[in-house]
Amino acid sequence: MEHSMQSSTIVDVLEKILDKGVVIAGDISVGIADVELLTIKIRLIVASIDKAKEIGMDWWETDPYLTSKATENTKALEEENRRLLERLETLEKRLPAKTLDSNIIES
Repeated sequence: MEHSMQSSTIVDVLEKILDKGVVIAGDISVGIADVELLTIKIRLIVASIDKAKEIGMDWWETDPYLTSKATENTKALEEENRRLLERLETLEKRLPAKTLDSNIIES
């Protein structure tokens, strides 16, 4: 009997965590003689999908490894990039060669 009470308590806690969300953040720094060599920033959020979407965290919907919807988005981005490159090439052809050369040297 006592075991089932603990289970319901754990379920209640988990339900509250998923409903409200929990953020765990921490930094790990590795250094020698007051010289920082490595810093690792750890950020973890535990929340339900609905709560995550509510706060604007929906990266999994556009990740091509996690959803087929991302493929459509990726194709749209590739098409936009292709059009932008074409526009850039057209504009570069309109500029005199000296202007392009001097801008490259200054950069």
